Amino acid sequence: MSAELSGVLTALATPFTADGQIDFGNLRRLVDRSIDGGVDGVVACGSTGEFAAMTAAERRLVVEAVIDQAAGRVPVIAQTGAVSTAEAVELSQHAQDAGASVLMLVTPYYEPLTLDETLRYLRTVAGAVDVQIMLYNLPGATGVNLSPEIVGQLAREIPNVRYIKDTSADMSQVGKLIHHHGDVISTFVGWDSLLLASFTEGAAGVMAGTANVMPAELVSIHRALRAGELERARTEWSRIYPLMDAMMSAPFIPAVKTALNAVGFPAGGPRPPLLDLDSATAEAISSLATELKPQLLHHDGGSAR
Repeated sequence: MSAELSGVLTALATPFTADGQIDFGNLRRLVDRSIDGGVDGVVACGSTGEFAAMTAAERRLVVEAVIDQAAGRVPVIAQTGAVSTAEAVELSQHAQDAGASVLMLVTPYYEPLTLDETLRYLRTVAGAVDVQIMLYNLPGATGVNLSPEIVGQLAREIPNVRYIKDTSADMSQVGKLIHHHGDVISTFVGWDSLLLASFTEGAAGVMAGTANVMPAELVSIHRALRAGELERARTEWSRIYPLMDAMMSAPFIPAVKTALNAVGFPAGGPRPPLLDLDSATAEAISSLATELKPQLLHHDGGSAR
């Protein structure tokens, strides 16, 4: 299908202050860092953004700040899924009113749901808003895998279901989404280390937490592939892959923040109960990020609005 949303989307981290409060100034600068790096959209309150450790009020404030800072320069995708249908509806209606371009819905992730319960939740929340919906398939956290067949069914049934973020890390599943259901839904891959494979396969885009650290590099690889310059894309991918692999092999949220801090962007640490990386892992990631930093198409972000 001809998608309105495509390319590299940054799953924004949420910077915190030393006392654990949301650092809205640096959040706004992080939005600018990604946009200056050329990304095609930014995501507020995704998994990398630690939404599960926030109150509903904090999530609303983060969505409002990201939309305000983006100021129409790129689409803003707001993750509004929750453990209850009522809260997901409230957050979704708020994000729609605040000006989000797309709403991303993770399915409830605490009480194990049946497929029927999951589908009722998705139908109810999608039906409560008019804005476009991105399904968020995260089976490792939710316990329910949205199969390509189910995704295609939902997209054909619900007019505003337009996108799927698949974080199954299963390229065979991604291939089925693209080739069997691409007429009704656009596939985004949420596993950063599959970026090159995903775009080569024909995915509409990727949603990457590592784009907080190296937005311009991921955008450059996407543009090389779009221009048919596969060898350039492979060369650029090989250059950043050691850092990519190190971040993906570690607990991801503190890995992203460790790398951001290493390249000079103050992201703070993760919010408890998450912990900082162990010293050896943090040192390895920081070293790789520092070594790559002189080569990075570096963007610190503009001034907060």
